Amino acid sequence: MSVPDLSPQRKYFPALQQTDENGNPYVFFDGPGGSQVPQTVIDAVADYYTRANANTHGQYLFSHRTDAVIHDARLAMADFLNAPSPEEIVFGPTSTNLAFNISRSIGKTLQPGDEIIVTRLDHDANIAPWLALTEHGAVIKFVDIDVENCTLDMAHFDSLLSPKTKLVAVGYASNAVGTINPVKEIAAKAHAVGALVWVDAVHFAPHGAIDVQDIDCDFLMCSAYKFFAPHMAVVWGRYNLLEALPAYKVRPAEDEPPHKFEQGTGNFEGMAGVTAAINYLADIGEQYGQAFAEQYRAAGFSGRRLLLKQAMAVISAYERELFNELMNGLQRIDGVQIYGITNPAQFDQRTPTAAFTKNGVPTAEIARILGDHSIFVWDGHYYAIEVVKRLGLYDSGGMIRVGLTHYNTRNEIARLLDVLQKL
Repeated sequence: MSVPDLSPQRKYFPALQQTDENGNPYVFFDGPGGSQVPQTVIDAVADYYTRANANTHGQYLFSHRTDAVIHDARLAMADFLNAPSPEEIVFGPTSTNLAFNISRSIGKTLQPGDEIIVTRLDHDANIAPWLALTEHGAVIKFVDIDVENCTLDMAHFDSLLSPKTKLVAVGYASNAVGTINPVKEIAAKAHAVGALVWVDAVHFAPHGAIDVQDIDCDFLMCSAYKFFAPHMAVVWGRYNLLEALPAYKVRPAEDEPPHKFEQGTGNFEGMAGVTAAINYLADIGEQYGQAFAEQYRAAGFSGRRLLLKQAMAVISAYERELFNELMNGLQRIDGVQIYGITNPAQFDQRTPTAAFTKNGVPTAEIARILGDHSIFVWDGHYYAIEVVKRLGLYDSGGMIRVGLTHYNTRNEIARLLDVLQKL
């Protein structure tokens, strides 16, 4: 099956239409830190401010419209994650904020000596909130990684599991080196010892279909601004768990989930943008994803959920072709050290995110030079400090990260490789 060319989607993103003083288009390889947004998302935010800018639960038109915006956003995210109910969708300002918020509630249920397993592959937003629970007497255990390919040491994970394990926190994919973890297998093993499973899907969400029912996790968090929406975040949780957990909230706030975990007035304009972003992705599924339709229909998907599954299948296939070109080019440049999975036969086990160093050139200098050529990448540790330390790169400036999304092109990759070759 030929992979559709998604570069025509670029026309929907105003940021991608800009050029520098030499007429060169800006190249956005910084998607893991936050994606650009299509015009429809911008329009939805502006429309909210024009037609619905009011607080929720009021007795007048604009407030009713805000109520509808919230409801639509929960439905959209439930479709995106294949969640059983929109009432399991919790919105918040950032994934880090939501992780600290709900982990604190989980901490109230722990006893001294209860164990939590985290991994050295994760962003610190899926480590620090659990480390904070040591104040409740929790014991934190780290799953190590194989430094040769930056994958989790599953034998080590197995050895850490015990009846004392109460929660396993794992990333769906590494925001530093792109590794996709076997989250379904991890969830099954954790549940076998009676532990809850918290999945950080922030980095994975723009690159593949997420199905919380198939993973069989208990909580999953993601950041909407990584998949073409405004800057806000989402946690999905099983309703019975959200209902049972104590919430830190003001007294008049609702006691039912998901509202009890959404402190204060929400980012309603952001929620309008989330719905628009999900609909943008569904449109990709409708336009390009017919080749995948039958397999997802056979799995029971329909409506927007079907279109989203199709969209993410197309996006994944397109991004993998781009990533092959990127990796082939990087491997031909003298002095470049790539971290993570480098075997093309295993690229389905990683996102289109490359992390590398170049002998003799500081990473910050590489990022600056690329920036001078209007090519935007990130350098450092990207808050994934454990994996960068484990690779021995923390004190030397970390790595360069090039993160592809479906709006990137082969020409942009060629521009990047040309500059790197000349360093």
